[in-house]
Amino acid sequence: MTSKRLSRRGVLGGLAAVTVTGWSATQGWTAAAQGHAPADTVSVPDLDGTLETSPDAVRPFGEDFGKLVSGAPWAVLRPGSVRDICTMVTFARKNKLTLAMNGRSGTGDDIESHSCYGQAEAPGGISVDARGLSKIVRIGSDRAVVEAGASWAQLTRAAAEKGLTPPALTDYLHLSVGGTLSLGGVGGTVQKYGLQTDNVLSVDVVTGTGRLVTASRTQNRALFDAVLGGGGQCGIIVRAVLKLIKAPERALVFSLYYDDLDTYLADAEKVMADGRFHAQAGELLRKPDDSGWHYKLEAAAYWSGGTAPDREKLLAGLRDDRPAAGIEDGTYLDYMFRLDLFEAYLKEEGFWDQPKPWLSLFLPASKAGEFMELVASQLTPETLGGGFLLFYPYPTAKVTRPLTVQPGEPVTYLFDLLNFPAPGNPDIDKMLANNRKLYDEAVALGAKRYLVGAVPGMTRDDWRKHFGDQWKAFEAAKRRWDPDGVLTPGQGFFS
Repeated sequence: MTSKRLSRRGVLGGLAAVTVTGWSATQGWTAAAQGHAPADTVSVPDLDGTLETSPDAVRPFGEDFGKLVSGAPWAVLRPGSVRDICTMVTFARKNKLTLAMNGRSGTGDDIESHSCYGQAEAPGGISVDARGLSKIVRIGSDRAVVEAGASWAQLTRAAAEKGLTPPALTDYLHLSVGGTLSLGGVGGTVQKYGLQTDNVLSVDVVTGTGRLVTASRTQNRALFDAVLGGGGQCGIIVRAVLKLIKAPERALVFSLYYDDLDTYLADAEKVMADGRFHAQAGELLRKPDDSGWHYKLEAAAYWSGGTAPDREKLLAGLRDDRPAAGIEDGTYLDYMFRLDLFEAYLKEEGFWDQPKPWLSLFLPASKAGEFMELVASQLTPETLGGGFLLFYPYPTAKVTRPLTVQPGEPVTYLFDLLNFPAPGNPDIDKMLANNRKLYDEAVALGAKRYLVGAVPGMTRDDWRKHFGDQWKAFEAAKRRWDPDGVLTPGQGFFS
């Protein structure tokens, strides 16, 4: 709604969770709240959008993509403006509530938070529906201005119309801009451009005190460093200015297979170092005859115009199983949206709605082979289900934001165990316990977490160890920008 006052219908939404007791020009509707209400009476502030408290409204915000943790909020804010978010953060602070932005990403009718272990939930608090701020504001010659609730799919398509693209994209594009910037945003061009957080020029942020602040490398630098990769602890990103580069027209994609881990590691680091490809990923997957695991190096050479890249030159010196290699030449946009068909398959086969005990790590290169051998010895096709395990290297120096902490070696491997268990299989509690075991073993080898994963039992000491040298600065930023602990309780860093 666009009115300057919250209407009676906007407060109630036709719902029974709140009983309206009166209207005041200065206080708005005063509600006698029931159920998850924070107090006997709550003064609902004037809003441009709506605040809803019915079971039907809050229920979808109590569960996320991972379907492992649930906790419905007291209310859902559907913002009509950035001012609404400032107002409701102040309201939450006054009423001792928590508040979290909820990306509401996905495709079709499957719109939900794409955290997988309750990271974006605010049980008993306020969830903010990011779709209220989902515009592509402007696309210039080298940058885009976007609201935080816009998806990377929206931005990629809009930029492509002007011959441009974000340099760093996640493999799955139907994720909110604000969501991935709060975590890192990793994809196949990390070897060249770093994470999505490394390609941000500035952000507009609502802090935990309700202030709207612009932050960049030259303005409010401490806040800039705290919100990019900071898990939503110090501010809610509401708008971002992002780098754009010229988009290629086509992508020549190679799928190269390896039975031997050491050979895969050597070739993966070789092509990373010499930069012959524009994008690079890797995967552990079952052999076609189901006799065991092997490795796939996926690499893409982007091009435009009439002359395709030299295939022999791109493959020179690599020791893959060449007869098994696959080569596809398609459009750049088709390659960017390549997971859409896989998503449709996962939904059709019933994998999409299952709990997803994912484990995402950054491994030091010197220990990556050792850790992968351990995982491969334990992993079963039933555990992986319809999912996959990504595993590939990148130069650690490409990751520049302080809170996207990395191992202390020149080369890091992404380890991304993305389980999609089949309906009825297997024991999810056992898989979560194994995640914790693998996490502890990885940390002992010098690994760091990527914040999307599901690792049970994380303590404040675990998080202190994870953030390492950045912990004190992170704590100080939390005290400064969110002194009452209003924002994003699901991460649990400071609890």
